[in-house]
Amino acid sequence: MLYSLISGSSSRVYSILLFGVSFLLPFFAFKYGMRFLPKDQGREFAVNGKLSEGKPRGAGIIMFTSFVLCAALFVPFNAETAINMVLIYAAMLTGFFDDAAKNPWGELKKGLLDLVITIGVTANFMCHHSTNITMFGNSFHVPAAVFAVLCMVLVWASINVTNCCDGVDGLCGMLTASSVALFMLHGLSNSMRLQSDVLLMVLLAYLWYNCSPSKILMGDAGSRALGVYLALLALNSGDPFLFIFFSSVIIVDGGLGLLKLSVRRFLKVTDFMDGIRTPIHDHWRKNLGVSDTQVVIRFTIIQLAIGLAAVYFI
Repeated sequence: MLYSLISGSSSRVYSILLFGVSFLLPFFAFKYGMRFLPKDQGREFAVNGKLSEGKPRGAGIIMFTSFVLCAALFVPFNAETAINMVLIYAAMLTGFFDDAAKNPWGELKKGLLDLVITIGVTANFMCHHSTNITMFGNSFHVPAAVFAVLCMVLVWASINVTNCCDGVDGLCGMLTASSVALFMLHGLSNSMRLQSDVLLMVLLAYLWYNCSPSKILMGDAGSRALGVYLALLALNSGDPFLFIFFSSVIIVDGGLGLLKLSVRRFLKVTDFMDGIRTPIHDHWRKNLGVSDTQVVIRFTIIQLAIGLAAVYFI
């Protein structure tokens, strides 16, 4: 809306409005809206899980309502962008209803919802882009069926690893923000860059209240939608394999837990990774005695270092 009115004639005013509104709108929405959010029940098996008990949970609904509203104001919309916003918001809603449920949703229900979102993201991307893939600077064509499978794997993995890394005050927000910043540094289209500007401001507003000791928690409502957005960034960057480097700590932190569960459940190897607590942030806190703040800062440093090295070499 505002993009078409003032972005060309007054870029400074436009930039000030984008960054100001995208930070202040969610900042005050979090401040005054947290009282209406469902309360966290504490996680029995998570390290320090009881410390979260009673805190407002599901703040992702405020986060992504703010994101979509600000994007509608400051980002040029087309059919692809509009559909992506619907899919991101749908991912947020599936997480929010799970956050608000008295009894957590089962794996089958969440898995089917993940599948619907994943198919939607894949179909929307393939309708508007070719099936060429760039890998470390080299471009090659991929058959549509193979591309669709790879795209769905990326989206599904991004949703789930991002969801799993949410468990320490500030961790998921900081890691996601650093990943978004790395994709922006690598280079994005104008629309994705503006969307990322908006999301970074929304994340900063959230981190104001989520830094340790937190006042609010994003819940599945936030982490699942963030996972969808990271997958979209990877796809639209032109080199989806950069997701491995730009989201490296998110992948390891959340992915090893999924790997451990899958091997134990499907291969019946019950002692697989027996000495490693997952997610890895819990291993650092419980087994290595690292504080929450140190986990957040060190994990972010590691991801930025790997990502910046990838930008330089690739």
